[in-house]
Amino acid sequence: MADLVTFGESMLRYAPPEGERLEVASDLEVRVAGAESNVAVCASRLGADALWTSVLPDSPLGRKVVSELRRYGLPVDVTWREEGRQGTYYIEQGGAPRGTNVVYDRADAAVTTAEPDDLAVEALAEADVFHTTGITPALSDTLAETTADLLATARDAGTRTAFDVNYRSKLWSPAEARATLTALLDDVDVLVCGQDDAAAVLDYAGDPADVAADLAADFGHDTVVLTLGADGALARHGGETVRQPAFQADTLDPIGTGDAFVGAFLARRIAGDRVPEAMEWGAATAALKRTLTGDVAAVTPAEVERVLDAEGRDISR
Repeated sequence: MADLVTFGESMLRYAPPEGERLEVASDLEVRVAGAESNVAVCASRLGADALWTSVLPDSPLGRKVVSELRRYGLPVDVTWREEGRQGTYYIEQGGAPRGTNVVYDRADAAVTTAEPDDLAVEALAEADVFHTTGITPALSDTLAETTADLLATARDAGTRTAFDVNYRSKLWSPAEARATLTALLDDVDVLVCGQDDAAAVLDYAGDPADVAADLAADFGHDTVVLTLGADGALARHGGETVRQPAFQADTLDPIGTGDAFVGAFLARRIAGDRVPEAMEWGAATAALKRTLTGDVAAVTPAEVERVLDAEGRDISR
């Protein structure tokens, strides 16, 4: 039985060598990338029994996704489609003033047709935690319905539900996201949201502690985690507020940092840690992810412990 089941799209990420433009690059590095599979890989590497479930095209590219995830040690439960394609994205990383640009190519991906019967619903109902993100319902009307169904199914089965808003402006507008996501939040036990997304998408702005408390009260979340960028993160749980500063890190690749935080946080909560300790692990793992190329936090518990021991444990409640 899996401790953690995640559901969502996993893409293939193509990147030119550092400093090169996509339009003139002759070589592209390929890696697997997807918010929910990123979370599952990270949680698995930190001790949770995790499973990623989804729909993929029965093609070399779809099989590439599975082989890459298994290379990280992650079990998968996939339904293969004869129709539909493999979603991809292209990333051109650059420093100031050019910045980083992401180009999605995910239209008509096989996952956009996924319905509950295609997925590991039995495993979800037996898991400790089911996790998905706001990216998934943005991809199609079918996935919006499937996401709502899975969250309700998990809740009915007594499985805790975790949801990361993870707003993507290239997929939908704040108003569109708000209409869909707020309808899902009543079935969410653990909400993760960036401070900016809370304001722009959910219309909760102000002091982070007040925002987290208001979200918990309005939607009945057991735990609300607000990520604050360079200022770390803040959690509201059991009527208390926990503040967790960010750990210093040299940034090689920031993509997937939030997923690393969530994966570590959920892994430690599943293991029985209290929210303050799980927040520490989330922040330390996020810092480690920033030193790794690609979307996936291929870290070990010993590495996280070394970060915690080096920085000290200083939690303000």
